[in-house]
Amino acid sequence: MSSPGLRERKKQKTRWAIQEHAVRLFVQQGYDATTVEQIAEAAEISPSTFFRYFKTKEDVVIQDRYDDLMVEAIRAAPPELSPLDTVRRAFASAFGHLDPGEIEQVLQRAKLSLTVPALRMRLLDNMQSSIRFTAAPLAERLGRAPDDFRTVAFMGACVGALINAIMIWVENDGVDDPWQLVEEALSVIAEGP
Repeated sequence: MSSPGLRERKKQKTRWAIQEHAVRLFVQQGYDATTVEQIAEAAEISPSTFFRYFKTKEDVVIQDRYDDLMVEAIRAAPPELSPLDTVRRAFASAFGHLDPGEIEQVLQRAKLSLTVPALRMRLLDNMQSSIRFTAAPLAERLGRAPDDFRTVAFMGACVGALINAIMIWVENDGVDDPWQLVEEALSVIAEGP
């Protein structure tokens, strides 16, 4: 897989800089009290530029780069790995090597997503498409159609385990090792309760 070109890397950098400013403002002022205009000003862009990167204010919290990273990791996983080990490896690739600043931003975004009703609803709306997006390359590995029901259901179970781990992490204000919680949650899929 080729790496993105300079233009695409600059766009990605701008996108995540906007998100960083937005999350900071949401934490400082509250989600509802923060306007797109304030986010744009903090990011030194115009409001119209904000909307080129994010369709809605909710999307600036909900969207991230992790689905793309997981798809890349699923495609790059050794063929002998089981579906669960492939997903575990993809989760580790996407989330396992975040620096402390990224971990703090993920924690803040998760807190916002779980406490702001509009974000919670947007997160639920986004979840099924995210599950289908990440299930497609796994189905491909298994020689199945991209929308194979069993593969989508399996990925949904894995994402459900991930969400449970994140919720516990948020409830404990980030004091736990998030990756250890994810590993424990995924082990339940393999072993049962």
